[in-house]
Amino acid sequence: MKFSEKNVVILGGSTGIGLATAEAFINAGENVWITGRSEKNLQPAALKIGNPKLKTLIADTSSLAGIADLEKAISENGINIHVLHLNSGIGIFSPIEHTTEADFDAQFNTNVKAHYFTLQKLIPHLAEGSSVVFTSSGAATAARLNSGVYSATKSALNKIAQIAANELAGRKIRVNIVSPVSVATEAVSLFPDEIVADLASITALQRMGEPEEIAKVVLFLASDDASFITGI
Repeated sequence: MKFSEKNVVILGGSTGIGLATAEAFINAGENVWITGRSEKNLQPAALKIGNPKLKTLIADTSSLAGIADLEKAISENGINIHVLHLNSGIGIFSPIEHTTEADFDAQFNTNVKAHYFTLQKLIPHLAEGSSVVFTSSGAATAARLNSGVYSATKSALNKIAQIAANELAGRKIRVNIVSPVSVATEAVSLFPDEIVADLASITALQRMGEPEEIAKVVLFLASDDASFITGI
């Protein structure tokens, strides 16, 4: 895979898959901007990567105001985006019987609204022939207990991405979806051991995936090696 000074914007790049992807693009020689809700979240990511090609943007994209802040920063910096990785996400797990409106709204705002309207506002800043990659989840097609809202958000995300692939094809912009199942992120590390073991057991390889492994897939989909892949 060959890259050459491309501009990469990663929504939710301060931890987990987003941070691993940012580091992979930096190592490939790209200019990377990552978003996070606060400087407190972004500073450790910047220190970990420690490269001047990484820039941070404070934006709470679960709200339209936060998305407007992001779009303004992109516009003012004159960033022509070659890769947009829509990666932010949260999961709150409970049975349908006990799900609160606040938990429902938080997940749809972060997992769906943020991606939909960030893509909408940044379409004018996408270069012709650029790549958009959504981070979804295997939960989109699964039916595990206590994941009703989370799974619904990921299912919605998949459909949005597929339609975006068709709508943006005229500008040769490719849109694809990465759907990992069980990944050893910082959030998962806080789960009890029995839950982590259960998450590992549902994979064919009987282990958790690493964020760096998902990052490699994102890089492939963003590269010219995937020039005929879109909408999957």
